[in-house]
Amino acid sequence: MFGYSSSMSQEAFVGVETVPFVERDSKAPLGFRHYRPDDLVEGKSMHDHLRFASCYWHTMRNGLADPFGSATARMPWDDGSDHVDNCLRRADAFFEFLRKCRIDYYCFHDRDIAPERATLAETNADLDRVVDHFAVLARASGKKLLWGTACLFAHPRYVSGAATSPRLDVFTHAAAQVKKAIEVTHRLGGEGYVFWGGREGYTTLLNTDMKREREHLAHFLHMAVDFKKAIGFKGQFYIEPKPREPSVHQYDSDTAACLAFLREFGLMPHFKLNLETNHATLAGHSIEHELAACRAANALGSVDANSGTENCGWDTDEFPTDPRLTTKMMLEILAAGGLTTGGLNFDAKRRRESFEPIDLFHAHVAGMDAFARGLKAAAAIRADGRIARFVQQRYASWNSPLGQRIENGEVSFDELEKLALECHAWGNESGRQEMLEHILHEHI
Repeated sequence: MFGYSSSMSQEAFVGVETVPFVERDSKAPLGFRHYRPDDLVEGKSMHDHLRFASCYWHTMRNGLADPFGSATARMPWDDGSDHVDNCLRRADAFFEFLRKCRIDYYCFHDRDIAPERATLAETNADLDRVVDHFAVLARASGKKLLWGTACLFAHPRYVSGAATSPRLDVFTHAAAQVKKAIEVTHRLGGEGYVFWGGREGYTTLLNTDMKREREHLAHFLHMAVDFKKAIGFKGQFYIEPKPREPSVHQYDSDTAACLAFLREFGLMPHFKLNLETNHATLAGHSIEHELAACRAANALGSVDANSGTENCGWDTDEFPTDPRLTTKMMLEILAAGGLTTGGLNFDAKRRRESFEPIDLFHAHVAGMDAFARGLKAAAAIRADGRIARFVQQRYASWNSPLGQRIENGEVSFDELEKLALECHAWGNESGRQEMLEHILHEHI
């Protein structure tokens, strides 16, 4: 394969052993203090609850540049070229990282693992070569593809969108690229496929036919569903909401917008959502809000686990290390019945100052421990029951015969008006927010 010989016997992360499990009060520089994959929480192992994944784009391809400075990341296994041999070395290093960090799943964009070439045929050929190597590494290691996706936002052809481009030739190329990405995801046994419309939106309505673009996006997704069925791919399709950046407005702006779009165009049976914490922040929501909205619609699929700086209008993709955040997330995830098709993918990057290879381990371990703490705290809160009982009592009036009839759609305004005219008093009850937050923090 282009003269390449596997470097699996040559360590990329020299001097790093498999991350150990240490005591909570340990001062060891690297070790899991809370994550114990075999520990049972609510009758299921921590490993199966959390289903951790590492993303290829940040872990292996992010040089940690920013708008004001060049890349700082030290990646001795990578010569910086787009040669296939270098792509294969990256893959070797990635699977070594997954093994040593005790992460069993991974995610990638097609262009993360193999480069764009002069023609689509050449691009697909190189992608196939790299995917074949991924398949060998996955079989040898037992690591699994959580989901794949296509990069429909980086190349200049997608300057005005992919499935929503004003140009038919761009739409056509995007369809071919997604077809291939679904194929290779299927070949690698991927458990899902994500559609993220990085540029499926607009910068100004002065040059945009929004109605036509949204309809084109729906046609595109229906074609993807048809292709999925044709090749027998059983993985779950996901839509990933994001409000803006790079577009001023993206059509998949938040959970509510995505659900409305899926319902409007008859796509709801075929998709669930992949929610990202930092995207929720940019949409002006909390991640627990987005998770709750998904849960209510039975549409929770997977989670891109990161965090963001709330006073920064940019997708900073920080590692989720705050146990308060992870506890609130796990409360919603457990209430939804857990992550049955997706997982917790660390769509997160080290800070620019954390440029050494060992920092990849520190970052992921911090996130994994934070979610382990969040899972245990959320389970303890559910077992404690005080918050759930308070919420149940707060809505107790709706359990009356009238409340039940309203919820069943059996009451009219006329009937309610008669009751209101006879009622001369009503009651208010405290929401006890501070008390409930105190209870939450008791368990963290």
